[in-house]
This record gives sequence, structure tokens and C-alpha cells, in this order.
Amino acid sequence: MTTSAKFAALAILGALAATPAFADGKSAAMVNGVSIPQSRVDMHIKAAEAQGQPDSPDLRKAIREEMINREVIAQEAVKLGLDKQPDAVQQLEIARQSVLVGAFLQDYAKKNPIGEDLLKQEYDKLKARLGNKEYNARHILVETEAEAKDIIAQLGKKTKFEKLAKKSKDAGSAEQGGSLGWAVPSNFVPPFANALTALKKGEYTKEPVQSQFGWHVIKLDDVRDLRVPPFEELKPQLQQRLQQQTVQKVITELRAKAKIE
Repeated sequence: MTTSAKFAALAILGALAATPAFADGKSAAMVNGVSIPQSRVDMHIKAAEAQGQPDSPDLRKAIREEMINREVIAQEAVKLGLDKQPDAVQQLEIARQSVLVGAFLQDYAKKNPIGEDLLKQEYDKLKARLGNKEYNARHILVETEAEAKDIIAQLGKKTKFEKLAKKSKDAGSAEQGGSLGWAVPSNFVPPFANALTALKKGEYTKEPVQSQFGWHVIKLDDVRDLRVPPFEELKPQLQQRLQQQTVQKVITELRAKAKIE
């Protein structure tokens, strides 16, 4: 077995160290009378396959050997009383909680699948929020309205926007001549978005635009039709988002029922 494959097998074992094993009658190995269930080995093989590793005798051997090593070390640690050390006790409890949290989330997702209708509703909401246009804009952000008016006056005298953008408080865009790249209006705060969508290509705001960040001078470089990816392409992300929302709701409900002091 190659060194890289062996390390990959060990990495998988490390990632699954806190995963519970389900007992069965078949044993992959016995260590001082303690059985390492074959189901545990099989579980690690499946994890390896999920990460792109092909099932092979070498991989199975490496995983089995590492599991034996872990069992030998774990038994010795218990003999030395290390499982009673405060740090070890806490880490074991954290591992236990992690396993239970993962089991709960998997069980909840299985019992409460996100329906196709709900996913399509979320997709429609996303399309409505994004709109049908995207804008390539620049801006200059300053502290005061007076500063913003001075910049507008200089633009009126044909001073380059990119040159004036070096004064911007927005350091990220200042280095790019004030460029914010292509974005939809909903990415910006309402005052900024409203001013941006009122501009025509090549225009800049003739009056300063105030937001919670300061005062903006905005220029519209270009506008184009927005292509929203089709439903099937966004479906996995939408499903993940909705699952996260439902899980967060459940957590909130469980906290509300719990006695927390």
C-alpha cells in the first residue's frame, strides 16, 4: 500500500473516531478479548469510498491494523487511569455529545424531508429577490456629505472617477478604482440600491447618497440581463439552506422548553 493511501486511510479513521459502532456478531479482530466489530471496519470503508478511495484489500488491511492499534492504546490508557483525567473526561463527553447531535440531525432530516414544492417556492423567492438585471458599479465612500459633494464637483470637471476613488474609505474597492464588480441591487443596502438602479450606463450620482456606512458617490459602468441558474442547479443549495433553517427552528424550540440557568 502506498504511503499516501495509508495516510488517507488513517485520516478517515481520525475523522470517524467519535462515530458510534453498531455491534454485530462478526468480529474483524479480537484485542485482549475485546471485539472490533466487522461493521465498524465496513463503516470506515464506506467513508473511504465517499472520499474517493477505492475499496481494496490494502485499504481494508490498513484500516484494520490501525483500529487494532487504537484499541491496544485505548486499553493501555484505561489501565493507566488516563480515562479518569479531567481533560480526557471532558473530551470524551464532547465526543459523545457530537455523536448524539449528529444522530439527532440525521434522524430529523430523515423524518422531515424538504418537499419539492417548498424548494420551488424558495427558488421563486430567490428569483424575485435577485430581479432580472445585474449592475457593474463603482463607488467612493467618504465620511461627510461635504466630502462627497466635493468629489461630485471634481467629477463635473472631468476628473477621473478611478483617481478620486483612492480617497474612498472602502479600502477593498479603492484599490480597484472604486469597482464593486457585477452584483444585483439586493446585495446593497436600500439607499445605495435605489440610487444605483436610477442611473443610466455611464452616469454617476449628482447628489451624495447616505447609508449607515457613510456618504457614497456611485457610478454605473454597465448593466446587463441577469441569468439565474435553473432550479435543478440550485436545488442542493436551496435544500441545504432550508434544512439549516428548520434545524435552527428546532434548536430554538428545544431551548425554549429547556430549563437553562
